[in-house]
Amino acid sequence: MSTMAKFCLAGSVAVSAGIVFYVHFRQEVERSQLHEGVIKDLERQRMRQIENITVLQKQRDLEKQLSQND
Repeated sequence: MSTMAKFCLAGSVAVSAGIVFYVHFRQEVERSQLHEGVIKDLERQRMRQIENITVLQKQRDLEKQLSQND
């Protein structure tokens, strides 16, 4: 095998390995970003639920005040 053929083979192997590494790296990054999105959504849901409970409690307190004033 000639020297030029060896360089071409080594270059194509290196480029292929680089592409495979990059694709796997990007998959891991995207997977972690998706996971962070799920965590943020769960946190937003929890905060909304706390806010709804607070509003509901305020409404109950106002209803009690209204019924006491009648």
